[in-house]
Amino acid sequence: MNDTHSVFDNFSLHGKVAIITGASKGIGKAIAMAFSQAGANVVCASRTKVDVVATAKQIADATGNLALGIACDVSISEERTKLLQQTVSEMGRIDILVNNAGGAGPNDPVRTSAESFSKTLDWNVTPAFDLSKQAYQLMLVNGGGSIINISSRAAQLRQKNFSAYGSAKAALSQLTRLLAQDFAPNVRVNAIEPGAILTEALERFLSPNPEMKAGMIKNTPLGRLGEVEDVANSALFLASPASAWITGKIIELDGGVEGSIL
Repeated sequence: MNDTHSVFDNFSLHGKVAIITGASKGIGKAIAMAFSQAGANVVCASRTKVDVVATAKQIADATGNLALGIACDVSISEERTKLLQQTVSEMGRIDILVNNAGGAGPNDPVRTSAESFSKTLDWNVTPAFDLSKQAYQLMLVNGGGSIINISSRAAQLRQKNFSAYGSAKAALSQLTRLLAQDFAPNVRVNAIEPGAILTEALERFLSPNPEMKAGMIKNTPLGRLGEVEDVANSALFLASPASAWITGKIIELDGGVEGSIL
């Protein structure tokens, strides 16, 4: 055993190239920053070019590692392929993929059309499947890699008005388990199911409702809501050699909550 090897080396992404979708803000931006701080060259993808380019510049300036911002609507097949091709062209390889783009609001099942329900399923699952399939083949060129899907605790919780989003994220979590079997042993596939994370969107919702925020915190065993850095830290673990013997698993990142905190 090499005596100079440190346990912290197991969390290094030095020399790796990572793609993070939905990376212009929030959870995606935090993951991209954490990966860059760990030594990776990162590709930030998002629909709005000006935002994602600014994010990539901020990350590169902060860490000194390469960061590229690419405008990409992951709901469009051709743009998904272009994202991967441009990454290989400019960065030389792909080692890590984080499928973070997705989401949906609450829905009343009685008023939700079949078309709207189908759109939510498609948006949260199909891009992740297609990007993973294509990235898998490109990762094999360099011996393997890691795919991380950002799902949601809504995938497991039984709560009102989440039939569309919860079903979509449940499908994404199960897709994670199945692709892990298909892509083993060279590419690992895992997921994170965040609970209530203080993104800008949640903050805007909770700011006018301080009683609701206090109740959510009270019902969380660890006594606080999640931060985007909490998700980023878990993603770094799953991307790094520290999790080399983990695939097909889901991290429930929720502060210890056993049910809905609303």
